[in-house]
Amino acid sequence: MTTPDAAGLRRRTQELLAAHPPATTGRTEFLKARFDAGLAWVHYPAGLGGLGAPRSLQPVVDAELAAAGAPDNDPRRIGIGLGMAAPTVLGYGTDEQKQRFLRPLWVGEEVWCQLFSEPGAGSDLAALGTRAVRDGEDWVVDGQKVWTSSAHLARWAILIARTDPDLPKHRGISYFICDMTDPGVEVRPLRQITGEAEFNEVFLTGVRIPDSRRLGPVGEGWKVAQTTLMNERVSIGGARIPREGGMIGPVARTWRERPELRTHDIHQRLLTLWVEAEVARLTGTRLRQQLVAGQPGPEGSGMKLAFARLNQEISGLEVELLGEEGLLYDDWTMRRPELVDFTGRDAGYRYLRSKGNSIEGGTSEVLLNIVAERVLGLPAEPRNDKDVPWKDLAR
Repeated sequence: MTTPDAAGLRRRTQELLAAHPPATTGRTEFLKARFDAGLAWVHYPAGLGGLGAPRSLQPVVDAELAAAGAPDNDPRRIGIGLGMAAPTVLGYGTDEQKQRFLRPLWVGEEVWCQLFSEPGAGSDLAALGTRAVRDGEDWVVDGQKVWTSSAHLARWAILIARTDPDLPKHRGISYFICDMTDPGVEVRPLRQITGEAEFNEVFLTGVRIPDSRRLGPVGEGWKVAQTTLMNERVSIGGARIPREGGMIGPVARTWRERPELRTHDIHQRLLTLWVEAEVARLTGTRLRQQLVAGQPGPEGSGMKLAFARLNQEISGLEVELLGEEGLLYDDWTMRRPELVDFTGRDAGYRYLRSKGNSIEGGTSEVLLNIVAERVLGLPAEPRNDKDVPWKDLAR
């Protein structure tokens, strides 16, 4: 099959719209038809929602569909599936796994979560202690995961567990797809400083996972996880947003609409942060262009670092600009949201929620090490546990 160009993609999109008019076609039905037409993510292989086209041509399809009023797949609600699970399944899954999981994932019929971090293995993720023991054609998993976004909504989870405690920590890990509805999976809410329970802790007790839901070879889960983590940081720090999108938008609007709040000092600081936010946005655009040529690299870690710092500084400035109003908080109700809306709530929410940005998706301290070693080429930090069996490590 010839790889389509921009004109070919426009023609395909118009054919999809003619066969499935958005005004008279159900949302899920339309999204399934879009996936089957190869217009979901055009750079994916044919038969898996794509056409093997350059990633850079996806906006051509998106623009045609948006102009026709076609529904999207609510990417914020299924961000973990789209940004982390899908590229990992594509890179390491069997043909059967790709056929089973990618279509309902993209359409949004099945929500995904990420079972990586643990109470004793957050920044040092490779120290994880959740165990998976082979029992015939199954693996029996026991352990605890924490800070799991969307676990209360998810049908599936990407999971890493220790399968060989006699090997050093990075080499005794395997990667699985876990059914969150299976017996032994318990999800408990974690109430945050915002009042919500967006995150969860997940307890796994005797959970049986068929070997057919393993991604990659046994013992090579850390390598598979790097694909997930690199894509995660790109999806967090390199998201496509318009100028004055994200956190800088609300504070810039407040500055324009509320001249009585202005001071010279805040003006100077706002200008600096506006420029930095625009630089980060354009850098994200360049990073996405680089992805056309291959897999995401450590540069995504730098983008995620900038995302966390800017969100915290901008939200702090917004609270200061608002003065007494900035101390108000709209709703402390305990709830378990389906998505995080940074710009749809008030300044107090943005200020509190942004504190988590330097932890989630890789702590800023760990990402600084990654940038130093893999981007700048600086010497690695001394490590005395690389060749020590995991079972012998101090905990």
